[in-house]
Amino acid sequence: MLQTNKVILRPLEEDDFNIFLQLAQDEDAWKFFSLNLADKHQLRQWMDLAFADRAAHTRRPFTIIEKSSNRIAGSMSMGNISMHDLRLEIGWSWLGADFRSTDVNRHSKYAMMKYAFDELHFERVEFKTDVLNATARKGLEKIGGKEEGVLRSHMTMWNNRRRDSIYYSVLKNEWPQLQQTTFKDIEKENENS
Repeated sequence: MLQTNKVILRPLEEDDFNIFLQLAQDEDAWKFFSLNLADKHQLRQWMDLAFADRAAHTRRPFTIIEKSSNRIAGSMSMGNISMHDLRLEIGWSWLGADFRSTDVNRHSKYAMMKYAFDELHFERVEFKTDVLNATARKGLEKIGGKEEGVLRSHMTMWNNRRRDSIYYSVLKNEWPQLQQTTFKDIEKENENS
């Protein structure tokens, strides 16, 4: 389990399915996602893949809980984990409409980055998003992600569109500065709690 003063990230559970299905009923949310989680069959596929990846030790899928309401807010994972290369990807991220623009996403990414750099002593955390997703790109830049490049025709989306993916990263030597600037408020709140 990972947490800040605002969120708890606990391992994904089978019992999350029905709440996830309710949260996912926002068709616009899936425009840039590889599956349309508003569709129960695609949500089932997404969860089954998350459990399979967890069993293979290549991904750690989490359910995000907003502490103040004790409500499930969405999900996020640490995946493409390479112990040899000391890197992982934070992604597979989505939130229900009520939790967007509430700082839940930033707190969740902070908790994962802190774990990756301070506990695992990894050298690199990476993120990818649809090159067309301007909101996600701005968000990744706001948390210190450095744009690295585009993989063309990288993924097949649920609507059969071929997605170009853009990668961002934060390196271990950049993390202390981000803790003192971008995440200063979270660091301070967690010290006081």
